[in-house]
Amino acid sequence: MRVVKCEPERLGEPAVMLVEDSGVPVSEVSAFLSSLAVRDFSPNTVRAYAYDLMKLLQFLDERGEPVSGFSPMLATEFLAWLRVQSSAGRAQRSQLGLVSGDGRRLSARTCNRVLAAVSSFYEFLISCGGYSQVENPILREADQASARVLGRYRPPLLTSADQRPVRRVLRVRTVDTLPRPVPDETYLVLLGQLDKLRDRALLELMHEGGLRPGEVLGLHLEDISYGRKRVTVCHRDDHPQGARQKSRRDRVVDLLEDRALPTLNRYVLLERPPEAQTPLLFLIGGRGARRDHALSYDGLVRLFQRAATRAGVREPWLTPHSLRHTHATRMAELGMRELTLMRRLGHAHPGSTKVYVRLTDHQVRDDYRTALEQAPQPDMAR
Repeated sequence: MRVVKCEPERLGEPAVMLVEDSGVPVSEVSAFLSSLAVRDFSPNTVRAYAYDLMKLLQFLDERGEPVSGFSPMLATEFLAWLRVQSSAGRAQRSQLGLVSGDGRRLSARTCNRVLAAVSSFYEFLISCGGYSQVENPILREADQASARVLGRYRPPLLTSADQRPVRRVLRVRTVDTLPRPVPDETYLVLLGQLDKLRDRALLELMHEGGLRPGEVLGLHLEDISYGRKRVTVCHRDDHPQGARQKSRRDRVVDLLEDRALPTLNRYVLLERPPEAQTPLLFLIGGRGARRDHALSYDGLVRLFQRAATRAGVREPWLTPHSLRHTHATRMAELGMRELTLMRRLGHAHPGSTKVYVRLTDHQVRDDYRTALEQAPQPDMAR
């Protein structure tokens, strides 16, 4: 069983499908992926669902069960099966994790993501009559603890429907980790290892503007406003290499530190292929057959990892996306308000921004300093 790419014949069809070893598509999964594609889910999201459901089908095949035979009891066995599986992805193999004899095991977050995909899959089957049971085999219940959290997001209007938090009964407990910003000395060492103006401009945009890798790769020449010192991040889905913005909201990002825009200007004038017909900003240069082609996400990751290796600072957490974390953390430390930081980063939910504010809570720090000032000083002379 494997996931294969396919060319959609019309709009709303998925670009991947799950097929048996004989090459026959799995009908239930194909219908589910089509429902995601027609609802304009990201191609990366659809592909992730396909790989997650492939794990479910592999588990069911080992036990000789059909898709309709999945039950809450089998769901528990499926979770135990997931915890001992090895990761096959290149990006996952480069991360930290529990290592078994066959490689790095799936992380707790990955297992929860697979369970969420399976739950959505069976919700789809129940809605279209493809599953004989009435309830989802991966049950959900109201999350009373999250409902009592004071800082939980609530609809702004009294007439808005109450969004009751829910949680899945079957899930792995995870650690709510903090982002790890890149130290200034590490970032400067990385820049020193980059010879191309294109690569330096990429890193400066993510570090100074907090842009996601997909947002940087999707920039067009017309999105850059040198006079107003800003870039416009537009939602597009026409990148030849599949780079795509996560947010569905266009936004303006000001760049007032005079680092990213001057580097970007030099790249456009001196290094970007002048004969290129595409409006995309970041292209492959050189004299090879891929000259003028759009830079892919894998290409960005590779150049970043090579620079980190040469500089001797390569760590599993040090990725292009960590530069966005660095910018968000720095802005929070400088006192930028949560609402404005949320708009600058393009977050859809305030909870995503609170992660960086929690890393540098000014109120906690100020109260701690006040407590130290009021505390009696011990007599150290004794």
